[in-house]
Amino acid sequence: MRQGQIIGRMCVLMLAVALHAATAGSARADVGAPAGLGAACTGDCGGDGMVSIADLIVGVNIALGSADTDSCAAFDADGDGSVVVSELVQAVNHALAGCPAAAGPCEAAADAALLTCVDVVNAAQRRCYDDGGAACAPNDAQIATALDTLACSIAAGCPDTASVRAAGYGAAATPGGLARRLAAACQAEPAALAARTFGGPQGAALAAGTAAAVACLEATHDDAAAFMRDAAARYGACTTNPACDAAAVEAQVAALQDDLAGAAANACGALQERIAVDATTYAARAAAQVRCLTATAHPDSAPLALDCGPRDGIAAAPRGEYVQVVLDEAVWGTRCGDGSPYAFWVRLAPAGQPVENVVVGLEGGGVCIFGADCATRDPDLFEARSDLPETGGPLSNDSAISPFADWTKVYLPYCNQDVFIGGGATSNFDEVTVHRFGAVNVRAALRYVRDLLWGELAATAADGYRPDALRVLFGGFSAGAFGTIYNYHYLLDDLQWAHTAAYPDAGLALDNGEALGVAALGALLISDVPPFGWSAGNYLPPYCFATNCGVGPLLLAATAPRLLAVPEQQILVLSNQVDDTQVVTTFFSSVVPWVNALRTSYCATRTLPGVQYFLPAITDSVHVISPREELYTDYPVDGVLMRDWLADAFANPAAVTDQVEEGTLVADYPGVLPFACLE
Repeated sequence: MRQGQIIGRMCVLMLAVALHAATAGSARADVGAPAGLGAACTGDCGGDGMVSIADLIVGVNIALGSADTDSCAAFDADGDGSVVVSELVQAVNHALAGCPAAAGPCEAAADAALLTCVDVVNAAQRRCYDDGGAACAPNDAQIATALDTLACSIAAGCPDTASVRAAGYGAAATPGGLARRLAAACQAEPAALAARTFGGPQGAALAAGTAAAVACLEATHDDAAAFMRDAAARYGACTTNPACDAAAVEAQVAALQDDLAGAAANACGALQERIAVDATTYAARAAAQVRCLTATAHPDSAPLALDCGPRDGIAAAPRGEYVQVVLDEAVWGTRCGDGSPYAFWVRLAPAGQPVENVVVGLEGGGVCIFGADCATRDPDLFEARSDLPETGGPLSNDSAISPFADWTKVYLPYCNQDVFIGGGATSNFDEVTVHRFGAVNVRAALRYVRDLLWGELAATAADGYRPDALRVLFGGFSAGAFGTIYNYHYLLDDLQWAHTAAYPDAGLALDNGEALGVAALGALLISDVPPFGWSAGNYLPPYCFATNCGVGPLLLAATAPRLLAVPEQQILVLSNQVDDTQVVTTFFSSVVPWVNALRTSYCATRTLPGVQYFLPAITDSVHVISPREELYTDYPVDGVLMRDWLADAFANPAAVTDQVEEGTLVADYPGVLPFACLE
C-alpha cells in the first residue's frame, strides 16, 4: 500500500473518532442547506439537501473498504469509484452547513477540517471545565486527536506546496504551514469562547457560582459552540460559492446571533452578573470569532465583507516608518472625547526584522470624572489626531537605548479622559459633553494592528498569521497604565496573543478607603448610570465580575490565576514610590498615606503568580518612569536596570523577579512605614 493511501486511511479513522466526539449527544446533527447556496452535495446519500451522521458513517465505511460506492454514490464526488479523505472532509462541511458550489479541494479541505476541529475542541473544553473547573491541559487526548485529524485532512486535501499556493493562501504558504495555522485557530478560538463563558481559563465563574449558575453557563457554552459551528459553516459555504447571496447569509448569521443572545439571557438571566458581559455582548463576541475563523480558513472571504483579516480597509504600511491611522467611526465604532475620530500610530518593524514582535504604548493624560473638572481640561486632551508617538524607553527606536528598538511599535493616544475603560457612554454635563470610548478605541486599534500584521505575515510566512506567533509588550503610562491593567485580558483572552507581557507604568489604582476613592468611584464608572457611568461593565475581564474591579490590587489578584499559561504572561508593575500625580488622581490626602498604601499593596500581592514589581524609592516625586532614559538605562534598582528587566520578560521570563527598594523614604517622609514584607 502506498504512503498516500496509508495516510488517507489513518485520516479516515481519526475523522470517524472526531465526528463521534463532536456529535455525541448533539440534537443538531442535521443542518439544512442555507438560503442562497446550492443543494446538491458530496455525502447527501438521500438526495434531500442534507448530510446526516448516518450518511457520514456510510462514507467512512466506503473509504475503509467495508462498503462499496453503490451504497452512496454521492460520496464519490470525482467519479473514480472510490472515496478518499478529501471527499469525506467535503461531506463533513456539507453536514454542518449544506452545500456550497464546488471549491478547490485544498480550500474545501481547509474549511471543513477547521470547522470539524473547532467543534471537537469546543466539546473537549466543555468537558474539561465540567470535570475539572478549568481549561483543558495542553496534552488533552481529545484535542490531540482533533489536531491530528486536521493535519491528516490537510495532507490529503492539500498534498503539496503548489496546491496550497494555487488556492491563494500566500506566496510563502506550505501544506505544513497551513495545517499549523489552522491548528492554532482550532485551539485558540474554543479556548477564548470557554474562557469568556466560564470566567477565564481558571474557571472563576464556575468556582464562584451556585449549581444553577454553573448549569446556566454550561448551557450557554453549548449554545455558543453550536452557533459557532453553524455560523462558520454558512460563511465558509458562501465564500466558496461565487453565486452566494452574501446578504442572505449575513441575515441568517445575524438571526443565529440573536438566538444565541436570547438563549443566554433565558438560561442565565442577568449574564453580566456572572461573567461580566451581558448576553448581547456575549453573542456579538462569539460572532466576531466566527468571522476570524472564516478568514483563517479561506484565502479570500469574498463575497462576504468580514471585519477580520486582510482587506481593502487595512492599508499596507511601510517598514520602519510611523504611519498615523485614523479610524472611521462608522466602521470601527470609535470616538474621541470631543466627538472627533480616533487616531493612533503604527510603525512596522524595519525590513528584515520580525514584524510579529510588537510593543504597544498607551498614552497618559490624567482623568476627569465630573463636569467641573472636565471643563477645565485642555481641549487637546479630548482629541487624538494631533498627538505624536512616544519614542522613549520601551518605545525607543534606538538600539543603544532599548532592546525593543527593531520591534513593531503601536502608540495609542488618549482622548476620552476615562483611563481607557469607557465602553461607549456619553457624559452630558452642564459644563461640557465628553464621550467615554477609551476601551472601544484601544480594542479597535489593536484589531486593526492584528489585521495589518495578518496581511504582512500572509505574504511572507509559511504559516501566515498565527496569534500565538506574536510576542507583545503591552503597556502604558499614567492613565495608560490604568488602561493596561484594564485591557490586558483582551489581548490574552480575545485576540489570543498568548505571548504578551504587560507593563503598567505609574497607574497602581490604589484605593484610599474613602467615599471619594478608586473603589467607590469605580463602581459608579463601571455602571451605565448617566452622566457618570462609562458603561465599562462589558469590558471587564470575565474573571473579575464584582464592582471593585477598578482597584488595582484587587484586579491583579483576580487576573493572576490565569497568568503564566506561557512564561511571558506577566504583569510587570512599574512606579516610583513617591508620585504626587498618583496621590492627587486617586484622592489621597498626601504622599505619606499613598506610599503606605503602595507598600501594603505590594506585600499583599508580591506572591501572586505572574505579577512582578519594579519600584524605585527616589525621594523626589517622579511620575512615569519607563520613558525617562536616565531611569530606563542608567538607574538600577536592586542592581537591575529597567531596560534589562523588561527585556527579560521575553529573553528569560523566569529570571524576572521583584526589584524593590526600601530607600530613605521613612526618614524623608515622617509617617511612611517600612515594607513589612522585606527583610
